[in-house]
Amino acid sequence: MKAMMMTAVGGPVVLQVCELPEPRITAADQVKVKLHGAGINPIDTKLRGRGVLFPDALPTILGCDGAGEVVECGAAVTSLKPGDAVWFCHGGLGREPGNYAQYAVLPAAIARRMPKTVDALHAAAGPLVLITAWEALFDRAHLQAGQTLLIHAGAGGVGHVAIQLAKQAGARVCTTASGADKAAFVRGLGADHVIDHRQTDFVAAVNDWTDGRGVDVALDCVGGETFRRSLDATAHYGLVVTLLEPGADVSWKEARTRNLRIGFELMLTPMLRDLPQARAHQGEILDRCADMIDAGQLRLHIGEVLPLPQAAVAHTRIEEGRVQGKLVLDPWA
Repeated sequence: MKAMMMTAVGGPVVLQVCELPEPRITAADQVKVKLHGAGINPIDTKLRGRGVLFPDALPTILGCDGAGEVVECGAAVTSLKPGDAVWFCHGGLGREPGNYAQYAVLPAAIARRMPKTVDALHAAAGPLVLITAWEALFDRAHLQAGQTLLIHAGAGGVGHVAIQLAKQAGARVCTTASGADKAAFVRGLGADHVIDHRQTDFVAAVNDWTDGRGVDVALDCVGGETFRRSLDATAHYGLVVTLLEPGADVSWKEARTRNLRIGFELMLTPMLRDLPQARAHQGEILDRCADMIDAGQLRLHIGEVLPLPQAAVAHTRIEEGRVQGKLVLDPWA
């Protein structure tokens, strides 16, 4: 099979096309999937540039998100059969091979049935960002109808689904987005208020939108100075959830004075720490999101589909910040 291998730590050039044997089922609870789409996420670019999360793993295949067709089942698998369409988040961190490839083998319990109304390329764009947004908004923040929410980078992978999930929950959503195209995009997703953070101080704009109160919940998908300044845009007794490490230079004085709660969201934790109950919960999230997609309540936006050999091009675009929604690889193009 064809696969994109990460051959070393470095720039996009370290991603190289290779011919490998197809993976084989080695446990009774596994399925083999013919991949028809592989989602690309910022974590992929970070792992490529900084190193994967397990020792002595190179060369390896990146890519946590996959979607395709079950072609073989282990002897103990009863929940799936050959021909079933599935989507999942599995592998790509350095221990198990990822999904920049034409085939993958994984536990059947992690492969969930795809939404019926989308193709595998769209489905492959979803798992990591959907689970991240769901856990951040509902497991960490316990978002409620009528609350105000600030989402940073609303046109991005996590941001564009977080807007939709929050609106379905009845929240009022403010989001940052740069430029007219991205602003129009997030408004089309349901955002109530859009701030061009390159032109406007988002803290002042948020406080103006909330009559000086600040938002009940802030979702930080950017980190760094954006996280630090979000503390000033969050209401007293509110909550800030971040997808990134705040950094050692954060002054917590204002957060303490406001009695803020700080939440962290890393949807990779169950995979990193082998937490089966948490992985089962993430599977349930995908099932609920599949129902929402099929009901027309949630959509996944693909900025571009690229052939597998152009994975390096996709990484470059993500690192340059030129992506709206998600990029997806077609393993057979």
